[in-house]
Amino acid sequence: MATIRFEAIAESQSRIRINIEDEGRRSTLFAKNVFNEERMLQYLTKDALESVQSAIFSGSKIDRKIADQVAEAMKGWAITMGATHYTHWFQPLTGSTAEKHDAFLDLLPDGRALEKFGGRQLVQQEPDASSFPSGGIRNTFEARGYTAWDPTSPAFIYETTLCIPTIFVSYTGEALDNKAPLLRALHAVDEAATAVAKYFDKNVTKVSATLGWEQEYFLLDKALANSRPDISLTGRTLIGQTAAKGQQLDDHYFGTIPGRVLSFMSDLEKECTKLGIPVKTRHNEVAPNQFELAPVFEEANLAVDHNLLLMDVMDKIADRHSFKVLFHEKPFAGINGSGKHNNWSLATDTGVNLLSPGTTPMKNLQFLTFFVNTIKAVDTYEELLRSSIASAGNDHRLGANEAPPAILSIFIGTQLSRVLDELEGVSKGKLSPEEKTELKLNVVGKIPEILLDNTDRNRTSPFAFTGNKFEIRGVGSKTNCAKPMTILNTIVAKQLIAFKKEVDVLIDKKNLKKDEAVFNVLREYIKTSKRIRFDGDGYSDVWEKEARKRKLSNNKTTPEALKVLTSKESLELFKSMKVMSEIEVKARQEVELEAYILHLQIEGRVLNELVYGHIIPAAIEYQNTLIQNVLGLKEIYGAAHKKLSEGQSNIIEQMAEYLVALKKNTDAMTETRKKANKLTDSHKKAVAYAENVKPYFDEIRYHCDKLEQLVDDQVWPLTKYRELLFIK
Repeated sequence: MATIRFEAIAESQSRIRINIEDEGRRSTLFAKNVFNEERMLQYLTKDALESVQSAIFSGSKIDRKIADQVAEAMKGWAITMGATHYTHWFQPLTGSTAEKHDAFLDLLPDGRALEKFGGRQLVQQEPDASSFPSGGIRNTFEARGYTAWDPTSPAFIYETTLCIPTIFVSYTGEALDNKAPLLRALHAVDEAATAVAKYFDKNVTKVSATLGWEQEYFLLDKALANSRPDISLTGRTLIGQTAAKGQQLDDHYFGTIPGRVLSFMSDLEKECTKLGIPVKTRHNEVAPNQFELAPVFEEANLAVDHNLLLMDVMDKIADRHSFKVLFHEKPFAGINGSGKHNNWSLATDTGVNLLSPGTTPMKNLQFLTFFVNTIKAVDTYEELLRSSIASAGNDHRLGANEAPPAILSIFIGTQLSRVLDELEGVSKGKLSPEEKTELKLNVVGKIPEILLDNTDRNRTSPFAFTGNKFEIRGVGSKTNCAKPMTILNTIVAKQLIAFKKEVDVLIDKKNLKKDEAVFNVLREYIKTSKRIRFDGDGYSDVWEKEARKRKLSNNKTTPEALKVLTSKESLELFKSMKVMSEIEVKARQEVELEAYILHLQIEGRVLNELVYGHIIPAAIEYQNTLIQNVLGLKEIYGAAHKKLSEGQSNIIEQMAEYLVALKKNTDAMTETRKKANKLTDSHKKAVAYAENVKPYFDEIRYHCDKLEQLVDDQVWPLTKYRELLFIK
């Protein structure tokens, strides 16, 4: 039974590092395979270029004639790059990407072939949508779903296919993907933030949300990963005794990158560079065989597309190097899981980061305006933001010592807390000349100096200010960034609209000057959002009790976290901001619950197979060996054998106890799962899996891991943690 394990180990140790050919400087390779502005200048007419740029900047529509020109130009460029097919590349509610390839090939009436790709194929396609999750938006037998070109994210070539980023909608217009709501949220925050930014600079005409993600992942030898049915089917190890050495020495973190891994990284970076993904940082993470990659910040929509594309490319490049990438949030017990920190900010078309302090008090007042409004937005909608990072995988990670807890709080540091405390004491109404001077010179004016020594030291905060951006740390490594980015930009947009309305009232009806009005409104927001600010240890029991006093949510499971999506407040928020209709929100809740159920259902089935197909047979085989040994000693030594075989007998008894408990818990888990499956209400079924089925997983694992410690290593069938994590 252990043959596969040892063959996998031998295969993994025979690997030879692949040398990656140098193709020149990164700057010359960058976006080589992207139909970006540089390519458009070469291939498009002036009118077509202006039309596409207008669509990108202001969202204006591209007419059919222009679309035909763009399509012809794209086709010409793509063919010169070796492309033979095109596809609408979209993000269904599965959480990953989807594509259907069509050849440029077409036939003339006389039977001759030609390459064809027109505006109709570019702008809209109709893939079969029947098997994608829709959450009840349409019936399964209704296959119609439409993909529509998103010109704000440039087309690119991967291998021999021209990929066109698109949204995915139903026949009746509801979004069936993650991109459409994101684009709506980005439009909402653009309008709201631009209106507020004009208080400080009339030249601002557009504000873009920016995103810099940090992708953590595990890299295992392909043979070792494939030798584990649980990794192959669920993306994580359902059982496995922790290795004697884990991450406790911190010797992997930022250490020398192993040779094979470095070749993989170099190959990956080369492909990413050609695809216009601005990868910049690579390093070893805390856990053994865990790594991280991070890019330069980009506009949020493009950054989301690039992260999804990256994960697709990583799988393919890893296979080339005989690796398997694990994106699961907690693939191994006892060591750190993987996250995908989302670093978010707002930038104007005049080149200003609205969450970065400036050189003048007025610029710092602008910073404070967006800083405090973001805090206020998160305070108002903390439970909704928590829902955006909920998943079966992330439930294992949140609060597990290396990740932030499920309680949403904001860390801003003691220095900035003092600034807000000062602002909380601002007089109501008009400010005295002395107070204005004090605020501008000694409070607002000194913010840049404060931030120089206000480095982020709290790794347990789910939402932290890190100098010129906010960092959402709870996002899971497998999560589509579009989900938290949609929620965050929507709630900030809503908050900025409310802020502007309040400021305008004070200016127009109370005759306050602009900066006085801004200070007055910010003062109230600082007071009313104080509960969300927390600079302490997010893992402590004291904080959990304190969070309850502050009435902050603590939704530890996905079913709990997703309930808020369809609350009256949430539905009104999405409707008022024109981000999602009630139907679209309810559909997403249904899809997320179904995904949660299916993940646990699959894990339960795999666990059953492992117990009955691998663990019990291996344990019995070794137990029989020990029994034969005891019987042999008895035959030779008679009654005196008891003293000589005491150790063997003790192990036999221990194994018997673990086997009884293992079978009992596995059978109970299976029966509980069957009961849960009979429930028709998605939320009740998800709760049943979370509260009744999932607890058995830990019980079953405990007994399996105890048996792993007792069974002969030569008999144990599953590749062990020490092999998975330390074979490079």
